[in-house]
Amino acid sequence: MFKLNLKIALRNLWRNKGFTLINLGGLAIGMACCLMLLLYVNYERSYDQQFKKLDQIYLAKLKLKVNGEVITTGAVPYKLAKAVLEEIPGIKNAARLYSLNGQKLFSHKQNKFKLNSYFVDPSFINILNYKFLYGNSANALNEPGSVLITSATAKKLFGSENVVGQSIKWDNRKVLKVSAVIEDLPKNQTIQFDVLQPWAFLEQINPEIPATGWGSIDCSTIFQLKDNVFLKDVNDRLKDFIVAKNPEIKSYVYEPFLFPLSKTHLWDEFKNGKVVGGRIDQVRLFTFLGLCVLLIACINYMNLSTARSEKRAREVGVKKALGSARSTLMGQFLLESIILAFVAVLVAFVLLEVFLPYFNNLLDIKIFIDYSSYTFWIVLVGLALITGFLAGSYPAFYLSSFIPVKVLKGFKGSTGSLSIRRVLVIFQFSLSICMIISAIVVYRQIQYLKNKPLGFDQNFMVQLDLEGELKNHSRLQAFKDNLIRNGAVVSASEFASNFTGGGSITGNLSWPGKAADDNAIINYRSTGFNYIKTIGTKVIAGRDLSKEFPADTITSVLLNETAVKRMGLKNPVGTILSWGDNPPLTVVGVVQDYFNESFGKIVEPTIFYYNVNKSSVLLLRLNPNQSLSSSIQAIKNSSEEFNPAYPPQLTFVNDGMKEKLQSEKLLSVLSNIFGGFAIFISCLGLLGLALYMAEQRSKEVSIRKVLGANLSDILILLNKDFMKLVIISNVIAIPVAYFLVNHWLQKYDYKIAIDPWPFALALLASVIIAVLTVSLQTFKVAKANAVDALKYE
Repeated sequence: MFKLNLKIALRNLWRNKGFTLINLGGLAIGMACCLMLLLYVNYERSYDQQFKKLDQIYLAKLKLKVNGEVITTGAVPYKLAKAVLEEIPGIKNAARLYSLNGQKLFSHKQNKFKLNSYFVDPSFINILNYKFLYGNSANALNEPGSVLITSATAKKLFGSENVVGQSIKWDNRKVLKVSAVIEDLPKNQTIQFDVLQPWAFLEQINPEIPATGWGSIDCSTIFQLKDNVFLKDVNDRLKDFIVAKNPEIKSYVYEPFLFPLSKTHLWDEFKNGKVVGGRIDQVRLFTFLGLCVLLIACINYMNLSTARSEKRAREVGVKKALGSARSTLMGQFLLESIILAFVAVLVAFVLLEVFLPYFNNLLDIKIFIDYSSYTFWIVLVGLALITGFLAGSYPAFYLSSFIPVKVLKGFKGSTGSLSIRRVLVIFQFSLSICMIISAIVVYRQIQYLKNKPLGFDQNFMVQLDLEGELKNHSRLQAFKDNLIRNGAVVSASEFASNFTGGGSITGNLSWPGKAADDNAIINYRSTGFNYIKTIGTKVIAGRDLSKEFPADTITSVLLNETAVKRMGLKNPVGTILSWGDNPPLTVVGVVQDYFNESFGKIVEPTIFYYNVNKSSVLLLRLNPNQSLSSSIQAIKNSSEEFNPAYPPQLTFVNDGMKEKLQSEKLLSVLSNIFGGFAIFISCLGLLGLALYMAEQRSKEVSIRKVLGANLSDILILLNKDFMKLVIISNVIAIPVAYFLVNHWLQKYDYKIAIDPWPFALALLASVIIAVLTVSLQTFKVAKANAVDALKYE
């Protein structure tokens, strides 16, 4: 029986080539979209899965009370790792991680590269089991002068992989010996580096680190728990661990806790000390989007299959009259859809291979199909079976339900089936309209953030790492003077770290009128002279830090507007502040608030002070009257003259700002692409309903034409029902879309107002798309010769 049903199914699919191609196209596009998004979701969920005993590995985080709200940071005190390992049972291992600001120069002979490096405790490589190509994991980081590198780093510096025992120069200051080479890190790994260096080396170059107190939160720490130890028990012991060590901070919320490394990539947003989401929200959204596109494709198959019901009705009636059971007929129709689904999977697979490189390039990731994985083939076959069954279920139940006597006397359309088909089309178009509205709102929010005044001028602004000879104050000043003199830049100023990155915070700042229980956390950034002029912002009150005032190098500070409001200062200029062991500080100016660390978040209260020694980058305002290439080349030439040992590496500030919108841009692009596919497939669903209606109403249209109805009357008559479906879809979709986009916008402190026009635009677009799609078929029916439909009556 199966062999017979297979032959019949193949003949039916071959005989109706147009129908088969439309169904095949819809299912293939739906499956390709679903597979693409599922591959992306699997990639995001696969982060750090390569580590053994991942369920025992945790990153330490710290809850801090900032401006009345508890925030969570990944930085903890230096002392935490050793103390917890010694005092809390259940901890098997602990290791600290620390990275100096920016990339550091590593060189071998003439090969010089800026690389990402971490200083770590030796136990770090015992917790995270990296694959060693050369060297021994037991002693790779035991000596302060040793260094562990990746295979790619070895090829960059030496041109070969087996380089154990070879020398590398760090920052043109220290000669290190390569102790081991590990396999290159996959991109889907949270902790990324090119080089690992021993913690002992960090303490050699920064001798003050061992003496730092519990209030210094500058490093990351990773822990490994013992077998059968519960995370809750450890976190309960950690809650008051730091406060017990340093009673002076008892008034603060200062609570460390462990968070699974396996969740770090996806669950990276915390609110009031609790994890609330992060990239997981985007992953869920894309999973839902992929399944929706596939579901829409399945609904299309149902619609197009039942649209051909009149042609299959007599076939069903004859088979039933000859003794075929309903289950046999259902099996036949399901077999047809499953065969089509398997062919669609093959087409989808080809589309996936063709477009996967473009998808990887768009997301800057490396997704590949593992053909050796049995899981992949199970998912592929399972997807075909589930899709085939889902798509063929309704046609199978519907077509096999025909009563032989009725269909052999003359097929009459079923009102019930038509109602179900209308529900399916409404569902399809509701999803599509939601996608249109969401895509418009996401695009508008991105444009709003892009065009929102930043408070500083990001154009013609670059930054250069301060290293080597440029760490010398007199040499640095000569370098800046030379750049201004040759017209390459109009202003220059030092800055704490990457201008578009984060920075340091303190809870040890006091001002007149500060309440005793006020545990405010204030950001602080070190700068040079002419800082305000260099970044292109405004002085609200007072002045900028300047070399014309000797006190500016020791006791003068600037505040931003938010800091003035937070401190409640009515006349901030001249206010005396107290900050730890520093001498009293005088506010000499107020800086306009500006957005350089985030687009959609409020500005944090910040204090700026002069300290070239604590600054790691040089901000340069390029001369707008000179060509960009000329200015850049002049800076590079000057850098090679004043700092020849370090290759100049300039970074444009506006590039850093663009990267901050990357996640939103990705959401916008994928919503547009896959939403467009969903709309296209939905149009096929409307076409299916139009075909069905044409079959049901062909005689009615012919009679109306005989009785004198003109073409426009018939077109309005046939399109009217479809417009009702579109309107109902909008009524359902608009409130759902409003709820979804309003929820998405809540994560931004600065966001657009939800105007009516995106919803109106979606309504108009859906109506136009529906009219064009349906009219292709209804016009054909309206123009048909009435005699052809009535000659059998």
